[in-house]
Amino acid sequence: MSGFRLMAVHAHPDDESSKGAATTARYAAEGNEVKVVTLTGGERGDILNPAMDVPGVRDRIHEVRIEEMAEAARILGVQHQWMGFVDSGLPEGDPKPPLPEGCFALVPLEESTEALVRAIREFRPHVMTTYDENGGYPHPDHIRCHEVSMAAYEAAADPERFPDAGEPWKVQKVYYSHGFIRKRLLQFQEEYDRRGEEFPMAEWLKKWKTEQGDLMARVTTQITCGDYFPQRDDALRAHATQIDPNGSFFAVPLEIQQKIWPTEEFELAKTRVTTSIPENDLFAGIHEDGQQ
Repeated sequence: MSGFRLMAVHAHPDDESSKGAATTARYAAEGNEVKVVTLTGGERGDILNPAMDVPGVRDRIHEVRIEEMAEAARILGVQHQWMGFVDSGLPEGDPKPPLPEGCFALVPLEESTEALVRAIREFRPHVMTTYDENGGYPHPDHIRCHEVSMAAYEAAADPERFPDAGEPWKVQKVYYSHGFIRKRLLQFQEEYDRRGEEFPMAEWLKKWKTEQGDLMARVTTQITCGDYFPQRDDALRAHATQIDPNGSFFAVPLEIQQKIWPTEEFELAKTRVTTSIPENDLFAGIHEDGQQ
């Protein structure tokens, strides 16, 4: 399979490596064009790796994040495009403080939608991936990423919308990427129990509120991509200010992940083609010309 184009829309640098990264690496390796679009620069993200919280990093965090993103894109084998919006930060406290003036979450939806429409019409993806209505988790930029992505999916196909942003293009399918699957961790725990070993994420799993349900119920599409988990992890580690190499992302060895759960999960949110659920291919039902 080759000749398709996939656009993965993300809120911050590092999101592309923690959500659907092995899928994008697989499709790129198979000869498809894959582009990651990053909406913000991640300027307000914390330094989460203690080894990187040193002089000369925090005072040039924007430049560092650009360098990290370039390396992650290289590792995944994907193209990359910045949208240039400013990270909103994650407000904390009760009550939460107002969002900073000029940040991405406060930019008028029409403005950010036009920017993404321009990118869509230029790249002409057959498929887009983004976040669900909750943003994957309730960061204001992730929620806004969902809103902008879904608005741009519709607007890019409409010749009446943003006529100066390029020729109309119909994205055939848009998916939500679902990375927080409780069932996945439960199966890892079962494997550890079978081996008589302590599960390194047991405490994390206990804190998972079962009443929230499991996103697995929403999944329509599973992409087999275990062979690309090493690339995913290397891309994550490239975001050295964001990712602690001793953190929970790497707690379960790759061989267990590849044996027990070698897929990444998506939810088909919108489609302009006929397909059958469940799917094992984001491009199922699409012809290479992409237009029907």
